[in-house]
Amino acid sequence: MTTAASEPARGVFALVRRVVLYTVLGLAALAILVPFLWMISASLKRNNDVFTIPVQWIPKDFQWHNFADIWSRVPLATYLGNTVFLSLVITLLQVLTGSFAAYGFAKVRFRGRDVLFMLYIATIAVPWQAYMIPQYIMMQKAGLTDTFWSLILLQAFGAFGVFLMRQYYLTIPDELCEAARVDGLSEYGIWARIMLPLSKPALASLALLTFVNTWNDYMGPFIYLTSNDLWTVQLGLRSFVGQFDADYAMIMTGSVLSVLPITIIFLLGQRHFIQGIATSGMKG
Repeated sequence: MTTAASEPARGVFALVRRVVLYTVLGLAALAILVPFLWMISASLKRNNDVFTIPVQWIPKDFQWHNFADIWSRVPLATYLGNTVFLSLVITLLQVLTGSFAAYGFAKVRFRGRDVLFMLYIATIAVPWQAYMIPQYIMMQKAGLTDTFWSLILLQAFGAFGVFLMRQYYLTIPDELCEAARVDGLSEYGIWARIMLPLSKPALASLALLTFVNTWNDYMGPFIYLTSNDLWTVQLGLRSFVGQFDADYAMIMTGSVLSVLPITIIFLLGQRHFIQGIATSGMKG
């Protein structure tokens, strides 16, 4: 039985706990933001001021012209255009193939479905380095190296996207699909007209994760793209690294410009992203 005196004590304890929790979260967020703040600071410095000790967080002389000079130093517009193209195409194909395959694994009954799904998901555990060389040989024999097709074909299908969408589809009642079949709707129609509209949060999550991974991918373009006019922004930043020195101020400037699109996309879609991730694990 609670007493009147214990109620204020509980209120104070709850307040202290909340303050401590928010303080810890604030410090953790600040620790995560430190590298980004340093990157922005370095992008506004002269090259020889980037690594001064102690760290100079606020530049003495802001070099705003860095953000104008970088466009003439390297073909950054081409690099950004290539990156946008690859990210959009691969994201679209990942969402399309991942959601369609996930529908088959979640709502279509056939012999060996669960075993096939487990084997397919098990490929996530295989490190990319194990099949990197065979993939390159295949692309080389097909004459697709130094083309966007090599990256598109290799990254348009992903086991993680199938897993994410299947987990979300399992939260949708099977009765909806059965009623649609009774009404004469085909499996393609059920997927397009029922499943996709109900799975917008999961689709947004998959699209955001795929877009960010493709945008930040370095090894894939590094292996398959050799022509400068096909380079992505991640490869383009290497243009500022010379044989004996590197233009770190320009590297940081390019990094800031490459991070901005991802930041804007995440801020616009964070609500759907969090909702999709949270609901994808409700049933499995």
